[in-house]
Formats: sequence, C-alpha cells, structure tokens
Amino acid sequence: MRRYVGVIHKEGNSDFGLSFPDFPGVVTAGRTILEVRQLAEQALAFHVEGLMEDGQPIPEPTSPERVVTIEAHSRLSKCV
Repeated sequence: MRRYVGVIHKEGNSDFGLSFPDFPGVVTAGRTILEVRQLAEQALAFHVEGLMEDGQPIPEPTSPERVVTIEAHSRLSKCV
C-alpha cells in the first residue's frame, strides 16, 4: 500500500486544511485535525479511484523529507 504525505494548513480562526503535494487540487478542510485527516483519506481515495477508472497513472509518493524541502523553499521564495 502506498502512503502519501498530507500537509496540514491552519491560519488564524480558519478550519484546518489538508493538501497532498503529489495530487495538486486534492484538498479538504475540517474543524479538527482528526476531522481533516478523515476527510482527506476519503478525498484521496476518491481521487485515486477516479484516476484508475480513467486509466491515468498513479504517482509514486514523494518522501516526507522532500516535501519539507519543497515547502520550506516555497515559503522562502515568497519572502524575497
């Protein structure tokens, strides 16, 4: 079974958001971390199922270390 990294986002009084770097556009939100994780599992499963039905390739998971590097670089780029 493949395991994908999900990035949890939270700003101010907003809900928690979760996105998957390997699946741009697959995002979800919830009031708690538990809720957003549960919804994210469902969203990712639904998306992967659709890719499989359409005969599209399923990407290989990006390592957590690589995701952290990409996120840090993205934040630094915005500060410059």
